[in-house]
Amino acid sequence: MIKEDVKGFSPLVNPEEEDFYAGPQTRWKDFKFVIKVMLEFIRGFRMLHFVGPCVTVFGSARFEEDDKFYKLAVRVGESVSRLGFTVMTGGGPGIMEAANRGAKNVGGKSIGCNIILPFEQKPNPYLDKWMDFNFFFVRKVLLSKYSFAFVVMPGGFGTLDEFFEALTLIQTKVMRRFPVVLMCSDFHHDLYTYIQHLAEYGTINKEDLELFLLTDSVEEMEEHIRKYAIVEYKLRRKEVIKPAAILGEKG
Repeated sequence: MIKEDVKGFSPLVNPEEEDFYAGPQTRWKDFKFVIKVMLEFIRGFRMLHFVGPCVTVFGSARFEEDDKFYKLAVRVGESVSRLGFTVMTGGGPGIMEAANRGAKNVGGKSIGCNIILPFEQKPNPYLDKWMDFNFFFVRKVLLSKYSFAFVVMPGGFGTLDEFFEALTLIQTKVMRRFPVVLMCSDFHHDLYTYIQHLAEYGTINKEDLELFLLTDSVEEMEEHIRKYAIVEYKLRRKEVIKPAAILGEKG
């Protein structure tokens, strides 16, 4: 089957990435793309420079507030905040909103890295700060850069992408061995079985099963983060770095 050549057709929604993925371009187009990516990174670095150590919570945008997973994510956000971390999410609705809401419930700091999409995604109302990203890969870097732990709630392709990327970076020692917690054993039962299947076939090491904790308990999650983030990396509460007014920075 051959697709008819439709003028102006692109499989990519974001026009900023269309030329980049279309193949070789002029040096000028590639240069402009690099500049746009660089500026988005710089904006992200400036915004997140003062947020402090974070725990990133991943999860679906599709759960409503009466759902059990939404309610659990609120408890997760509360617990993470009480440990002294900033709660960072993708900034959208559903699980992300719930975790940010939990942070605000207990007076914690709540941050969002929102991706601009044609559906589902818009900043939730429980954010102290957020940034809208055009590029998925820039957003994913910043969701990891400032985090000392990752909590994975029920979600779809995007959540699984973030979960496996964190594990890959830790497994390959590109990133330090920060704690990764996979919440909700009922939802993730088949996923965990599949990961065990990978270990049985030797496509990952059996030791790689220890790179994350599967649990239903917020208390167990909290203790895991305390042990493998706070104690392991000797984190302590300290005076917040003050913004430099001369650079136009805000806390």
